Amino acid sequence: MTRSTTGTGGALGRIRLHADSLSPSLRRVADHVTAHADTAVHQTITEVALSAGVSEATITRLCHKLNYAGFHAFKIALASDLGGMHPQGGPHASTDAPSQMQRLTRQAVRSLEGTARLLDAQVTGDVAERLSRAPRVDLTGQGNSSLTAQFFAHRLLRIGVPAATYPDPHLAAVSISTLPRGSVVIGLSGTGSTLDTIGHLKLAQECGLYTVAVTHRAASPITRHASAVLFTASQEDPMTDGVLDTLTSQLLLLEALYAALLTHRPEADAMLRVTASSVGEKKV
Repeated sequence: MTRSTTGTGGALGRIRLHADSLSPSLRRVADHVTAHADTAVHQTITEVALSAGVSEATITRLCHKLNYAGFHAFKIALASDLGGMHPQGGPHASTDAPSQMQRLTRQAVRSLEGTARLLDAQVTGDVAERLSRAPRVDLTGQGNSSLTAQFFAHRLLRIGVPAATYPDPHLAAVSISTLPRGSVVIGLSGTGSTLDTIGHLKLAQECGLYTVAVTHRAASPITRHASAVLFTASQEDPMTDGVLDTLTSQLLLLEALYAALLTHRPEADAMLRVTASSVGEKKV
């Protein structure tokens, strides 16, 4: 059932409840979110700030004024207002397996095609060249993006590129701080707003390392600490995390990067044979 947006319990209801006590700058944000709720629920704090013509700090102050811990908590409440969890006739309405499969297939195809259109061959080539001569590569990502980080670290290891990813963000920070000169740090975050991933790229940048951000938000905090940015096409819902869009688009982009890297690693075929043989006894 779609939650009503006319009460005072949801994000929009709280905005209406506090409207008369908001300062002009907070009111500007509140009016913008109310008028463009369907768009704002998918935006980063940076994008909302740019759209409303205010600072990110103003967005945060409004969230606190409305008794939310932060912008992400506010977006979850806003998504619930808009029926983001189980809207009538929405993406999760049908329980018919073939219909669900068709919907998911179309969703994946849109993400893949969109990511292909966003591919910047020059930037991809530059990143691949950096990876080809990096003494070490660290990948960092949280949640769904951590799965993609593990996947690509494995791909790099199979062709002889020293790569690692750490589920514990503290260990990741320690590793980054010890990377030798010339190393590369890749941060994956669909929204570009994940605090740990942003912090890792910032640390790597301060250490003088080459940093790569993989995100689908051009105006997101993570890009401020990236030597290069690679974009995916995905639209995450704060209630569902858009796991299919995130994973399929990131995997395609990283496979394109891997293909570009192979052109700089003539020894890759030999390394693949060696690494394949190393796990041969693990299979029947």
